[in-house]
Amino acid sequence: MLPSPGNSSYCLTIVALALAANGLPNDIVYAGFSLGAMPAQMLAQTRTGARGALLFHSCVPPSEFNGPWPEGVPLQIHMMDADEWVLPPNEDLAVARQLDETIEGAQLFVYPGNRHLFADNSLPDYDEGAAALLTERVLTFLGSIE
Repeated sequence: MLPSPGNSSYCLTIVALALAANGLPNDIVYAGFSLGAMPAQMLAQTRTGARGALLFHSCVPPSEFNGPWPEGVPLQIHMMDADEWVLPPNEDLAVARQLDETIEGAQLFVYPGNRHLFADNSLPDYDEGAAALLTERVLTFLGSIE
């Protein structure tokens, strides 16, 4: 289990996940689910050559990683509209809407429901219909990457 936001273990976990990408090529699409969206977003924003980013169930303002979203890097975000983890006091859905409106090549898909990890068929939050639509959209996104 990952540590909770706001403590030093949480920050170290994010850094460790990001450092694990050092051996990967630069020209890849980064993807992350929930807490994993943070290192995926950080890597897409900070590693030269990123081909795109897929953020599932979470995102943060690009300023968290000391800069704007990189020009020419497509972004796709997936969340449920009543997921308590993306609604106030959390800002994930509001940030996702802002990114969708301000970044060329960004797409936000908001699904009806209150589940967080709705794409994981091993969890009680799984939503078969939403997961199937998410998969279709992700495959289309990946197929559009040059």
